[in-house]
Amino acid sequence: MATRKRLEAGPKVRSAALTHYLDVARSLGLDPQPLLRQVGISRAVLATPDQPVPADAVVQLLEASARASGCDTFALRMAEQRQLSNFGVVSLLISHQRTLRDVLQTIVQYRNVLNESLALFVEPAGRVTVLREEVVARTAAPARQATELAVSVLFLSLRSLAGADWQPQSVHFTHAAPQDASVHRRIFRCRVVFDSDFNGLVCLTTDLDRANPLADAAMADYAERFVRALPSAEGGSIAQEVRRIVYLLLPMGRATIVQAAQSLGLNVRTLQRRLDEEGEPFSALINEVRRELAPRYLANTRYALGRVAEQLGYAKPGSFTRWFAAQFGMPPIEWRVASQQAATRPAKKSRRLPAK
Repeated sequence: MATRKRLEAGPKVRSAALTHYLDVARSLGLDPQPLLRQVGISRAVLATPDQPVPADAVVQLLEASARASGCDTFALRMAEQRQLSNFGVVSLLISHQRTLRDVLQTIVQYRNVLNESLALFVEPAGRVTVLREEVVARTAAPARQATELAVSVLFLSLRSLAGADWQPQSVHFTHAAPQDASVHRRIFRCRVVFDSDFNGLVCLTTDLDRANPLADAAMADYAERFVRALPSAEGGSIAQEVRRIVYLLLPMGRATIVQAAQSLGLNVRTLQRRLDEEGEPFSALINEVRRELAPRYLANTRYALGRVAEQLGYAKPGSFTRWFAAQFGMPPIEWRVASQQAATRPAKKSRRLPAK
């Protein structure tokens, strides 16, 4: 019961995030019903794209489905079948933006309508621009599948607007490479970097100003008025916004309250006051995000402990080790060994459907 309440309290996503979930599960011979029941998602909800679903439940469902099916690319196969229209009402607004830069701005502006757990940061870096994307969920469980779903949906959406010839310079994931990366190569058709410092895409800066031939300014204005009228367009709590920012800035070594305030267009005093009103001081949010990200980074055995410490904003590995031991009851190296041993134990698999 406590777990179910925690899932319900976290960020939500539209049930459209699970579009084609059932199709992929069936294609892999997997019976999804026990897995859906386990995370508290009704099968009926999947038939209604705009139903709110706890983001943590989606993360856990995708990971469990990948394990049960033995398919490391479960979420990529879902993304491969998606259309821009799966964004719902925002898809009309996105499809009529003048450039890819405007598309990204629209996604950032209306991320609460699209997906409360989506964090996207556009970082100019000279001739290239880095699109950092994270799945913000209140769970320390692995989020490999949800991350690959988010990054691939962003990539495929940009390609659908820019044209089939468009591709980024590279695609990045913080997790380790799968045994077979052929599906990644088929979808992205560019360099895919695993064990990276961030999740997301690297694009040519000039590509972001590529004109969208389908853009219609009048239709974009109409769509924006409609989207603005949606209750979810008003945004979530300030603590939720700060959590998203911390997820993106922490690996960059810039997760300070000054940076967070600047990102939100507020001064530091105003941000502190609003967080205090919600009972979520900035230091507590930093600690929560570290608790969620640390197990994800440690799960990648190619990440040295020093690198994990840097990703979590610690200048010295010793400081990270002391923090981790206080939070998880053991040093990070022991946690990693115990986690690996648990992962190699035989898991109870979901029943597979009989072959046709």
